[in-house]
Amino acid sequence: MSQQEVYRFNVPTFGPGVVFDVDYQVRQEQFRFFTEALRANKLRSYVDQMVAEAEINISGDFDDSSGLLGHQYSFECKYAFRVCVLCLVQSCHPAQPTIVVTCPAKLYVSEYFSKWGESGTVDLKYELEHLIILTASRCLLGREARTRLAEIFATIIKSRKASGQSEEDMLQCFIDSKYKNGRQTTESEVTGLLIAALFAGQHTSSITSTWTGAYLLKFQQYFAEAVEEQKEVMKRHGDKIDHDILAEMDVLYRCIKEALRLHPPLIMLLRQSHSDFSVTTREGKEFDIPKGHIVATSPAFANRLPHIFKNPDSYDPDRFAAGREEDKVAGAFSYISFGGGRHGCLGEPFAYLQIKAIWTHLLRNFEFELVSPFPENDWNAMVVGIKGEVMVNYKRRKLIVDN
Repeated sequence: MSQQEVYRFNVPTFGPGVVFDVDYQVRQEQFRFFTEALRANKLRSYVDQMVAEAEINISGDFDDSSGLLGHQYSFECKYAFRVCVLCLVQSCHPAQPTIVVTCPAKLYVSEYFSKWGESGTVDLKYELEHLIILTASRCLLGREARTRLAEIFATIIKSRKASGQSEEDMLQCFIDSKYKNGRQTTESEVTGLLIAALFAGQHTSSITSTWTGAYLLKFQQYFAEAVEEQKEVMKRHGDKIDHDILAEMDVLYRCIKEALRLHPPLIMLLRQSHSDFSVTTREGKEFDIPKGHIVATSPAFANRLPHIFKNPDSYDPDRFAAGREEDKVAGAFSYISFGGGRHGCLGEPFAYLQIKAIWTHLLRNFEFELVSPFPENDWNAMVVGIKGEVMVNYKRRKLIVDN
């Protein structure tokens, strides 16, 4: 079974010489680079960057001293972002040159949220997509500017190599990566790998973070449990957030996982068979799969199989709790929101950390109320997102912990 033939349409996006434009052996080596960049020790350093980016861009100018703490706002969650990556500019590391790019409606990351006035209507789903991009890009590129990806990446790579500067981010991992024959990755390959990493998690994580919020607001008992979990964590660790602290948040993890079970953004996973083989169904029916045929599986269908998930259409995060663990009922492939097997998503731990980091900040600093009808899937999108508006009221507050 192979991914290459069915996903070659991504080659123009990622560029030549990477992922689906190379043979299996080279692709496996490049996936090894991803694996190294997503090891636990790397994820630990990424969390600080995720949290910092979330705090900066959610808080912005609305700190305690502004007099806005406790002010009530109304805003909608509307997925509209597509080209933020082409229009955001951020200062580089002090040791490196600042990269300035001219583009329409140029936006600076540090100024982005200043557009929120004292009251008004903003688009939460749009903002969450920005936060996903910003937290991802900070881990991919540290504090460097990012826009017009191919040009910017090449400039940053050259700058790092010339200065000898080393950063704790995915870009540095790709720069330092070597193939088994000792060859260093090229600038073109590093750029392609970064773009692949960014696009693999951009829409999927933003969609899942929004569905997580929608379900938490619809089912207030789980919102209350998630807030109570934050209080318990804060009793042990104060306001600190790091990799290990996020790992303690089982309630939030299950809420995210259940939202993803019900609404996997990728509803069809494709492979091409490289040999003839047969498949026997649970009912005992046998199907012959000829060599060269395309095989598909649907997480949207598999995640609602009633013999695996009880009341499969219900939002029930506790189905993943110890003692139930419905995601293991039928073995390793019971839950396939991140795929599975040798081609499973390498970014799964990163995605959970990213969404946890953002929602940890939101749960600790805001009260929410869902005021619009519960959203529906947008089946017209290739990556299935949310259709229509998700209106919520929010009120700033600091989570109080009684010691």
